[in-house]
Amino acid sequence: MVHPVLLCGGDGTRLWPASRRALPKQFMPLHGSTLFMKTVERAAHLPDTAPPLVLCNQEHRFLVAEQLRQALGAVHGQPKEARPGHAVPECTILLEPAGRNTAPAIALAALHLLSLQNESPDASTPAPAAPSDNPDQQSPHLAQMASAITSASPHADPLMLVLPSDQSLANPEALAEALRAGLPAALAGNLVTFGIVPTRPETGFGYIRQGESLGNGVFAAAAFVEKPDAERAALFMQSGTHFWNSGMFLFTASAYLRELALYAPAILEACRKAHAVRSTDLDFIRVGVEELLACPADSIDYAVMERTGRSVLVPLASDWSDLGSWQSLYESAVPDAAGNALAGDVLATDCRNSLILAQSRLVAAIGLEDMVVVETRDAVLVAPQKRSQKVRGIVAALKTADRREANEHARVYRPWGSYETLEAGDRFQVKRIMVSPGHRLSLQKHYHRAEHWVVVRGTALVAVDGEERLLGEDQSTYIPVSCTHRLENPGKVTLELIEIQTGTYLGEDDIIRLEDVYGR
Repeated sequence: MVHPVLLCGGDGTRLWPASRRALPKQFMPLHGSTLFMKTVERAAHLPDTAPPLVLCNQEHRFLVAEQLRQALGAVHGQPKEARPGHAVPECTILLEPAGRNTAPAIALAALHLLSLQNESPDASTPAPAAPSDNPDQQSPHLAQMASAITSASPHADPLMLVLPSDQSLANPEALAEALRAGLPAALAGNLVTFGIVPTRPETGFGYIRQGESLGNGVFAAAAFVEKPDAERAALFMQSGTHFWNSGMFLFTASAYLRELALYAPAILEACRKAHAVRSTDLDFIRVGVEELLACPADSIDYAVMERTGRSVLVPLASDWSDLGSWQSLYESAVPDAAGNALAGDVLATDCRNSLILAQSRLVAAIGLEDMVVVETRDAVLVAPQKRSQKVRGIVAALKTADRREANEHARVYRPWGSYETLEAGDRFQVKRIMVSPGHRLSLQKHYHRAEHWVVVRGTALVAVDGEERLLGEDQSTYIPVSCTHRLENPGKVTLELIEIQTGTYLGEDDIIRLEDVYGR
């Protein structure tokens, strides 16, 4: 059985202002669904796969749990059970206190899967034999190996399929075929990476150079190449031996940890310590905070793949993108007759080959060519497509200035739903609050502000100083300063209300939580 390991710890700053630290690109709706949900669905449709193991930043845990529930519900044709503050029961979500890059994240996943093996009643299953040094002797017939995977003990050395959750892959069948091709090499102790067959000279991706053939569509990975300039990218395209580095991998848990011990022992040691002191939080698993923060931050490519002699390559032919820039998002869209990719309330006159996105208002553009225009409620980005990756510098400047726009949208997501600031001024603030069915906010109070709630849609169960009352549409209530209160949605439709805050201080840190079903 293959264990999909989904990595979703990125900040997504290259797609600012639509993507921000609180809602990075993998969780944003793009072309209908989110990239994370599409990755979940892609993994679920692969043959002989276990429920996914997800690694994410602790700040995104409830967002991950909800999108995981929705994605698996779409796969199985019915929604998964939704319990406030809980994940999908059969899935595992590992929480990182901060991103340490892919090498530590994958190590934590490997350690977790091996710990499940050791805790199982069948933990005495023999470990795989030591790998042969001759890759040609490691590849029995493909069908035999596929059969061996399906019939092997579920407690054998876990086979990990590592998938970044912020990529677009148009042909899932190609991934399934590449997975079948790479199985023999992975089971023999090699680290398999999937290289995308390039369709154009691309300077925004790293490359892998193909080495000697090892049979059955598998090759030695001769070299990992940094993002090239335009001239080198053209040469790579012509060579037929260079592939885009997809960041997708297939290997057993013990094989990865073995190579990590050889080439990055400090990472492995820190991850072992962090995993050893793990704890449960609702349905999530938290690793040790201090232990992981002490871990070197490095990618799997730098830490292991570029250094090990057991790195092998399987070509994958599919329309693929890591959507790492606004230009790449434009290239993944379906343009109109003028070559424009438009979304939202956009009026474009005499514009060509431009990406124009509007989220909250009319955007009118005249005479633009090869441009990117992205409008959100609180920020607008305008840039030439070829320079759109420079947006990282904008985000860095916003962080230096301690601007909220670097990290959060005007609409902020919470485990119970979301809220959006509509207006703010001296001693007042107006918010729209959306509470999902069956969810409730924490029991709380404020020392510096009073609140007025007006129900716009749905039903609200309001508790103020221990007294409860139901409010329907067009009804309102008042919560004085320092009163204990809670808001709950007992209905089956989303509760929408307008909150008017008044007081001397209106910051989010003026929330004293007395009780919280989400463990915050």
